[in-house]
Parts: sequence; structure tokens; C-alpha cells
Amino acid sequence: MTFSSLGLSPSILEAIQKAQYESPYPIQLAAIPPILQRKDVLGIAPTGSGKTAAYVLPILQQLQSKPTNQSREITVLVLVPTRELAAQVEETVKMFSQHLPRKVKCAAVFGGVSINPQMIHLHGTDLLVATPGRLLDLVSKNAIQLDKLKILVLDEADKVLNLGFKLEVDEILSRLPKKRQNILFSATMEAEVEDLIAQTLHQPIKIEVNQDPIAPELIAQTAYLVAKEKKGPLLRHLIEKGDWQQVLVFTSSIRAADNLATKLNKNGIQATAFHGDKSQGARTDALTKFKAGHIRVLVATDLAARGIDIKFLPHVVNFELPRSPKDYVHRIGRTGRAGSEGEAVSLITPEDQHHFKVIQKKMGRWVEMVDAQNLGF
Repeated sequence: MTFSSLGLSPSILEAIQKAQYESPYPIQLAAIPPILQRKDVLGIAPTGSGKTAAYVLPILQQLQSKPTNQSREITVLVLVPTRELAAQVEETVKMFSQHLPRKVKCAAVFGGVSINPQMIHLHGTDLLVATPGRLLDLVSKNAIQLDKLKILVLDEADKVLNLGFKLEVDEILSRLPKKRQNILFSATMEAEVEDLIAQTLHQPIKIEVNQDPIAPELIAQTAYLVAKEKKGPLLRHLIEKGDWQQVLVFTSSIRAADNLATKLNKNGIQATAFHGDKSQGARTDALTKFKAGHIRVLVATDLAARGIDIKFLPHVVNFELPRSPKDYVHRIGRTGRAGSEGEAVSLITPEDQHHFKVIQKKMGRWVEMVDAQNLGF
């Protein structure tokens, strides 16, 4: 099936096409139609299953019929456990909404940073992505209003509860209007999650997606154990010594992608960043130049890189590891296509070692680890 079979509007389908999404994941096939029908949805799905787009796309379509927000009344609230996930959801929303006729204002708020810039930026926000504690801080300061909320999304609900946010979630739920659409995603069905489901959802459509078995193609994989501050010099050493002319490098955030591309250029290696904050024109231009060999290194985030399909890409580098084993397999699968040989390299700090062992175990394949100190760069 295709996205066009799910009831999405022409403008959303055009946004999907411009974002270079090819075909829907199982969770998207199952979740998009009932969310469009404004039904409550319960999704049991692992990290990396494509659930973010599964709720973002139909919600963006719903917002297209609403007038532009001129107040501090939030229409859609996405509650997440971590700032990393908040940034990921915000990036997804921005990537799709930049192509829509009715612009959607999205903001991500979380603790650990100054609250004042967030308060200033919130006026006119349609869709707010928030961690529980910072959300309540903003509510207490009257920076946002939740009494007219139309859609609530609880993403990674099990992790929200595991991190000790139950009291905050209860407080947030008590402030919301009773009549609203509820969407809840969780990787597990623990007792606390079941209680939250009973408290939140009304006759939900239940969707369960199992993690696909991880079976990467036979790609030459190497990992380098390296101190965090030595990652940049090591990457430059590998590119220059190996005479790599076409390299796709993955980072975990937009900021990291921009910073790495800047440093590579300063050291004489032509590079450009490729992520959801770039305009469609800029992304298309960067990809065209990269495929043609006019740009040596493309530094990408996972979300933007989903649409990258280069038949004879020789090198992929995990400058930073992804959150899930499935994302790792998707990354390295950008190389070794169409019967061509490919090489995937991962830069592993001591702090990354445990997570990398988990990835290898899920993948069912162990990767040779080289101590970067022995390379003499």
C-alpha cells in the first residue's frame, strides 16, 4: 500500500513526496486512518518503527482546516519523556509542515535550558512538544493554555512513567478538557501503562507492531574506539588516508550535523549538512551535488536521510550512534546496494560501548573494534 491509500489530503501527500518518503511503515498504515477519523488510538510499537510520522501526518492534516492561532491556546500537545525525543518530533513536524498551505507553528519545550526564550516563542503555537516538568512550569507561568486542547499524544508512555513522571502526567491530564482525541504509543504494556490507558483513552483502536527481525546486508563493518574529542580528527584521517570521495555521515541532531559540516569544510574537506531545518530546495541541491560527486561528505540526521537512496554509495559513517538498532541497520543499509561493495564505520566512545553491544546483539553480528590510538593520526 501507499500513502495515497490512507485518506491523506493532496497537500499532505505532496509534503510526503517532497520529504522523499517512499512507502509507509506498518505502524503508519494502521494508525493514520483512525487518527484522521478522530478516534482514540493505542499503539504498541518499538522505537524506530516509524510511529512519529504515524501521528504527525494525520494531525497536520487536521490542523489544515483550523484558523491560524493568534493566542496561547494550544491545539495539539505531544508529551514525551526526553528532550532528545522532543527535538526529534519537532524536526518531523517542521519537515512536513514547511510544504503545507496552512503553516503550522510547532515548538519543543524541555528542562535544562532557560525558560524565558521558550515563553516568548510560544504565542501562536499550534502543536507543542513537551516534557512533563517543563510543561507544568509553563502552565504555572500562564505561558500556555490547555483548556481548549483538541488532541493529546502520549509518546513513549512507558518511558515517561519509568522516568518518574506519573504525578506530573496526572496533573497535566487534570487540566485538559474532557472532550479531546487521545493517541498513546508505548513499547511495552506494563501495569502503570495499562492504568494510564484506562485513565486516558476512550474505546481506542488498538494497533500492535512487532519489531522486524534485523538482517543487514553483507556490508563490511568496522568500529573505532575513540575519545569523544578525537572523533573529528579521526573522521578526517579516515577520509583523507582512505581517499574517500563520497561519504554519508550520520549525526544524532541538527546542531551536530551543522557543526561537523562546518569543521570539515574548515579542514579542507567539502561537506554540507542535510536535515529537516534545511529548505526543500537546499536539501535537493545538496543531494544532487553529493550524488554527482561535487560534495565529498553529506552530514545527515536520521529523519532527513530516510529518503537518501544512492545505488553505489561506498562509505557510511556513524559519527554518533542512533537511538535504536533498527535505525543503525537503516543507516548502514545506505551502502552496499545494487550488488556493489560498501563499508560502514562507527566511531564509538567509551560511553557508547554498552549501547553498541546492544545494537550488535540485536543485529546478530559482531563488528571488529579497532583502538583509534594505534592509528597515529
